[in-house]
Amino acid sequence: PRSTLDRSSAASDVYKRQDYVYNLNLTISESQIRKCVERLARLIQADYKGEPLLVVGALNGSFVFLADLIRHLHLPIQVDFIKVSSYDAALKSSGDVRLHHGVRTPVAQKNILVVEDIVDTGFTADFIRKYFENEGAASVRICTLLDKPSRRLTSVTAEYVGFEVPDQFLVGYGLDYNQQYRELRAIYSLEGVVDSGGRVTEEI
Repeated sequence: PRSTLDRSSAASDVYKRQDYVYNLNLTISESQIRKCVERLARLIQADYKGEPLLVVGALNGSFVFLADLIRHLHLPIQVDFIKVSSYDAALKSSGDVRLHHGVRTPVAQKNILVVEDIVDTGFTADFIRKYFENEGAASVRICTLLDKPSRRLTSVTAEYVGFEVPDQFLVGYGLDYNQQYRELRAIYSLEGVVDSGGRVTEEI
């Protein structure tokens, strides 16, 4: 089962950075995230039943989610990271996925759990799954905090999904906009970037 967003808890916030004022709308609260992480950990634990697991975080956005998730897993685990990209300067997925660095841990005959912050077009998740399959992994499953199926351009699916979200630009809890907002404890939608005079300078 996937978590349902509690719209009644939504709130608006104004976040000041340097010369700009950013409008953020609360989408998923800290308590909702905590309950979701616990639920996903229980599902993963039940599926692997004490088997060794290599947990691989897709950088950069997954690191907060991964850190919380593994602390709820009572399994013999290893942790590594992979970094790929498919987004251009306009924040649009090009479909051309590039591998910046792979894992250093041997993966042959191991169960791999890929941890993603968000799956939208699916290009990155599909690339990572095939990467580990080609490396000889025994199994590859994907755990994503957020799923945005309305933007899917591939047939890839995640075995473990935290929240299904609409087509909004989201930040917080590891997700960023221009490397900002990763430290926020909740997840917010970023509807626009305005200057101090109230003029919209960029629409997301």
